[in-house]
Amino acid sequence: MPELPEVETVRRGLVKLIKNKTIKKVKVIYPKIITGDVGQFEQQLHGKSIQSIGRRGKLLLFNFDQGLTMISHLRMEGKYFVKSSLEPLEKHTHVIFEFVDGSQLRYNDVRKFGRMQLIKTQQVKEVPNLAKLGPEPLDNQFLLVDFIQKLAGKKKAIKPVLLDQTVVAGLGNIYADEVLWLSKIHPLTPANKLSPAQISLLRQQIIKELTAAVAAGGTTIRSYTDAFEHSGKFQFDLHVYGRQGQPCQRCGTEIVKIRVAQRGTHFCPNCQRVTK
Repeated sequence: MPELPEVETVRRGLVKLIKNKTIKKVKVIYPKIITGDVGQFEQQLHGKSIQSIGRRGKLLLFNFDQGLTMISHLRMEGKYFVKSSLEPLEKHTHVIFEFVDGSQLRYNDVRKFGRMQLIKTQQVKEVPNLAKLGPEPLDNQFLLVDFIQKLAGKKKAIKPVLLDQTVVAGLGNIYADEVLWLSKIHPLTPANKLSPAQISLLRQQIIKELTAAVAAGGTTIRSYTDAFEHSGKFQFDLHVYGRQGQPCQRCGTEIVKIRVAQRGTHFCPNCQRVTK
């Protein structure tokens, strides 16, 4: 699933490719992608211009004129391609936004898990999926004092706490494993057992790792590409994710993979010890 760095990379590419373009028509091929009435979705976007493209956590926010916003969740395999209307459709294309200049924004999704929802811009913060999100880790709202306070109230293991999006937004399975390894924190350590020093280091590593991943265009493990159809490069800089059976880059101990909160989880049993 695309995480914050991948979604941010897609956002930046789309800004360059489609900002200020005006929609001529929308064609929904697979209706379940749309949350709400499909006909209304197509009709309301007719003639609208894309003023900006934002991001909140792992969600893309397409902001149109006349106070409309489309929330787009890529889920597992969602991708956006910008093509000429003369080019043949790619397999698994489910929504087509045709612009007045003859170009198209095509939403492609092998698994069909992605979702789009059109709402009034003023209501964006009221949408449940957005309202519950924690602070963005790459802006000045991700404060250490708040992070310490939130973790102090969590008895669950730190790995699922990082994944639930309410403490900090945008982290997924790959980057949670990475920042825990960088911070020398075992993924099963209860969040409320972490010391202020450990939490401070964890926060620093979250910011540092996500910033580096964005700069590298994200991580491509299976099929992720950005809006220019380029793969990410950060997979070459991963320290622990997907490296089970290989030596730890710090101490040489074999990296282990277990399941935590039903997610494959990678760590070094020597460098990362459970805090009790």
